[in-house]
Amino acid sequence: MIYQWPSPAKINLFLYITGQREDTYHLLQTLFHFLDYSDTLTLDVRQDNKICLLTPIVGVPNHCNLIIRAAHLLQQYCYRHRLLRTPHGVNIRINKRLPIGSGLGGGSSNAATMLIALNELWHCGLSDNHLAMLGLSLGADIPVFIHGHSALAEGIGEKLQPVNLPEKWYLVIHPDINILTPVIFGDVELKRNTPFRSLNELLLAPYENDCEPIIRKRFFEVDQLILWLLKYAPSRLTGTGACVFSEFDTEITALQVLEKAPAWLHSFVARGVNISPLHQIRSGYV
Repeated sequence: MIYQWPSPAKINLFLYITGQREDTYHLLQTLFHFLDYSDTLTLDVRQDNKICLLTPIVGVPNHCNLIIRAAHLLQQYCYRHRLLRTPHGVNIRINKRLPIGSGLGGGSSNAATMLIALNELWHCGLSDNHLAMLGLSLGADIPVFIHGHSALAEGIGEKLQPVNLPEKWYLVIHPDINILTPVIFGDVELKRNTPFRSLNELLLAPYENDCEPIIRKRFFEVDQLILWLLKYAPSRLTGTGACVFSEFDTEITALQVLEKAPAWLHSFVARGVNISPLHQIRSGYV
């Protein structure tokens, strides 16, 4: 049987770097919000051990692909703990809408969707907390996608506090460049000492992204895009880029600005949602 699963985008409404651990991981306070805009993973369960991605992603070798890594991680864990007693594999196809290196969390979202979907399709019986623990070994953003609720993330991104946010409309524009997160976090000029604040303080203060000044300095395209969007609405970077977004009260106003965007830009309008689209449909597959 074949199943389709959404793998949604996220935006960081704010992102502050409050320190750095001895192991070089950065300590963050960031506000994750989901969008009703997704990649789609189509999964066809196999009766053998093979994990097969039938639609390879250009520029991402299989050994680096979080889709495949997540599937193998769950498979090996379940075999080791005798949760799977017969061979279980999967054929995977992806309709990729979220650009790589965009700050929309596509890779982390893909991994989270794989863990949730295969947990159900293979009848592994693991809780979301357990899946989040497994996912954290692949990436710090994966737990928020597994829990599926807008949240304040702290620590390296694994400490989550659910937050209910106004569900506004967002214009998201990608300047057709790929920004690698390790490059930004490794920049010597990156601000790493933003004061730690309570959730209430963060929500009442103007939202900012500590990575934005570095990225605007290093990537001319992002700087020019933000300057253009600021003509129409407050705009900022999501995550470590490269996508820039603006917030609107209505879909119509967001679409009016979208119509003005140059055709070569990858852009879309989506609604912000507190419950991930993946979690909105999960009951249909359980």
